[in-house]
Amino acid sequence: MGIAFIDLQAQRARISDKVDAAIARVLEHGRFIMGPEVTEFEEKMSAFSGARLSCGCGNGTDALALPLMAWGLRPGDAVFCPSFTFTATAEVVPWLGASPVFVDIEPDTYNMDPVSLEAAIEDTIKNGELRPKAVIAVDLFGQPANYPAIKALCDKHGLKLISDSAQGFGCTIDGKHPIEWADVVTTSFFPAKPLGCYGDGGAIQTNDQEMWDLLDSLRVHGKASQADMDAANYSGHEAKYLNPRIGMNSRLDTMQAAILLEKLAIFADEIALREKVARSYNSALEGSVAQVPFVKEGYQSVWAQYTIEVENRAEVQKKLGAQGIPTAVYYPIPMHEQAPYRRFPTAPDGLPVTEEKKHTVMSLPMHPYLDEETQGVIVEGVKAAV
Repeated sequence: MGIAFIDLQAQRARISDKVDAAIARVLEHGRFIMGPEVTEFEEKMSAFSGARLSCGCGNGTDALALPLMAWGLRPGDAVFCPSFTFTATAEVVPWLGASPVFVDIEPDTYNMDPVSLEAAIEDTIKNGELRPKAVIAVDLFGQPANYPAIKALCDKHGLKLISDSAQGFGCTIDGKHPIEWADVVTTSFFPAKPLGCYGDGGAIQTNDQEMWDLLDSLRVHGKASQADMDAANYSGHEAKYLNPRIGMNSRLDTMQAAILLEKLAIFADEIALREKVARSYNSALEGSVAQVPFVKEGYQSVWAQYTIEVENRAEVQKKLGAQGIPTAVYYPIPMHEQAPYRRFPTAPDGLPVTEEKKHTVMSLPMHPYLDEETQGVIVEGVKAAV
């Protein structure tokens, strides 16, 4: 058997008895939609990250769309986001008729560059065709974006801030989670994520009770909140049959919440294990490849991926593949170069770092259960290939 890029079975072997029991409990009580495990997981997720409230939803893409819906995003609004990211980050903006404005990245972390962001905001204001509304910063590969700098720009220009932590839930800056700066933090529980379920799932975190009530309404077809019901004198009926706003159907499945509860219980330990694997990689590969991952002082990555830079990437991948060593290239075509997004604006100086890094980044196998022997094989393979 070849080397696994992400070894979900090793994790399952660790907690299979607990996961099986959790699934059995759901099968027994039969509350498959919005069952008690959903509420319990939301509470424990909040406790883990220091957020006041969490709102589970159907997937990480809906998690991005729901706050924008809650803020009334509309045509003519601008949302600033990186181009070097998965399509979902920008995709949700045109859903609502608004325009993404693409921003460049830092050359060492691959996260949103605050200098490029500021230039993009000021250029948008100067042009006057779009109204700056929000920023979506991405915790790429597991490392938090530069939230102190990005938040300062959002405050200066009156913008909402979303932390797209699909790859980075659990990451911190000086021990503080992104919710310290962001209006909302969104995440994905896609199976390959550091905290993943066995299907689709997502969540939004906020410190604002009114925002949570609105998100809760929007995720269930715009159902009435308690305040809506009181205002309409609507009593004696289910909230889902009074719909004061247009929403969507995006509920976290009870079965997935039950699984996530067991995974969350070991998540802190798995982050520590990922850190150990990453440090071992860095120690072994620094100087042998063009660049090993850089994590800022005081920043904690959850290492969703371990991404290096190499020259002649295609050749290196081919050599590693011949040895049974899997690799992945994330975002070979940045968003601003994809056909549906070419019509949207970019930062005034363009995205030169994004366009450079798309040629050189390459990710190696990374998961908490990567043993030293296997990692040694990968390291030696990389050194020989480059």
